[in-house]
Amino acid sequence: MVILLDAMGGDNAPDANIKGAVKAIDQIEAEVVLIGNEDIINKKIKEFYGKDSVSDISPRLKIHNTTETIEMEDIPTHAIKNKKDSSMVVGFNMLKEGKGDVFISAGNSGALLTGATLLVGRIKGVDRPALAGILPSYKSRLVLMDCGANTNCKPINLLQFAQMASIYLETTIGVKNPKVGLLNIGTEETKGNELMKESYQLLKTRAQELNINFIGNVEGRDAFTGNVDIVVTDGFTGNIFLKAIEGLGKFVKRTLSESLKRNLLSKIAAIPSLPAINRFAKTVDYKEYGGALFLGVKKPVVKAHGSSDEKLFEFTIKQAEQFVKNKAVEKLTEEFSKQREQAEQETKTMQI
Repeated sequence: MVILLDAMGGDNAPDANIKGAVKAIDQIEAEVVLIGNEDIINKKIKEFYGKDSVSDISPRLKIHNTTETIEMEDIPTHAIKNKKDSSMVVGFNMLKEGKGDVFISAGNSGALLTGATLLVGRIKGVDRPALAGILPSYKSRLVLMDCGANTNCKPINLLQFAQMASIYLETTIGVKNPKVGLLNIGTEETKGNELMKESYQLLKTRAQELNINFIGNVEGRDAFTGNVDIVVTDGFTGNIFLKAIEGLGKFVKRTLSESLKRNLLSKIAAIPSLPAINRFAKTVDYKEYGGALFLGVKKPVVKAHGSSDEKLFEFTIKQAEQFVKNKAVEKLTEEFSKQREQAEQETKTMQI
C-alpha cells in the first residue's frame, strides 16, 4: 500500500507534515510518499533528524518532487487548472494513475474538492462528494456529514450524504444500522429553513428505500449524547459546527488544566484523578480522530485539518491506511452501482 501525502499543504507545512510522517511510519505497514519540493524537504530532514534523505530514516519513506504549491488564498478552479506541478495536483494524478492508494492533504479545501472531483472523478450516481468528519460522542463516535466541502446544498445532496455516511459507518467501522439525524434548530418536523424542511421530507420518504435509519431532526446540543451516529447538514453549517466543537474542546482542556495547577492544594488533590483526567482529555481532543474522508469520489481522499500539527498528521496517516484496508470507497461504489441497476430495472418494468 502507498499513502500519498501533500507535504506542502497546511498552515504548518512542511514541518508538521514531515514530522507526522516520520512518527507514523513505524506504526503502519504502508509506504509514505511525501509530495513536494525535494530540496526543501531534504533540508528539513537534515535539520530535524541529521539525515541526508528520508530513506535514511525508513526505506518506506520517499519523496516525489514538485515545484509548485497551491496556497490557501488561491482560487480553487484556477489553481487546479494552472498549477499542474503543485503538490496537490500531482498527488491527485498519482492517485488516479494507481501510483498510490490514498491521498492526504491539509491544503486549500476548495481546491481539494475541485481536484478530487475533476481529476479523480465522482462515483457514478453521487451528485456531490462530501467530507465525513469523525467526532467524539458519548461512548462512541459521531460522523458529521458534510463538514466543509459544499457550502450550498440541495435536499438531494443531504439525502446522499446520509446514505454515504450510513454505508461508510456500517461497512468500515462496524456500526449496525447507524442512526441518522438532520442538524436543525429544533426537533419538530416543521422547524428550520427551506433546505432543512425539504430535506426532512425527502429523508422521511426515502429512508427505508435507501437503508437509512433516519431518526428526525437533531439539535446541536443533542449530537453528542450517543443517541445518534450520523449528523447530516450542509457544508457551511457543518464546518461552523465542527470548528465550534474543536474550540470548545480546547477551552475545556485549557481551563481544566489551569484549575488543577492553580495552587499547591489543587495540584495535590488532582494526583489521584490524573488517569481519569488524561482519559477525558484524550476523548475531547480532535487530534485523536484524524482527518475527514472525502466520500463520493472514486479513490480515497482524506482532508486533514488546515492547522494540523505533527500529531494530527500522524493520526491521519494511520487512519488513511485503515480507510484503504476497510475498502470504504469500493463499498460505496458497489452500493451505488446496485441502486442504479435496481432503478433501471424498475424503469424497464414500468415501461413494459
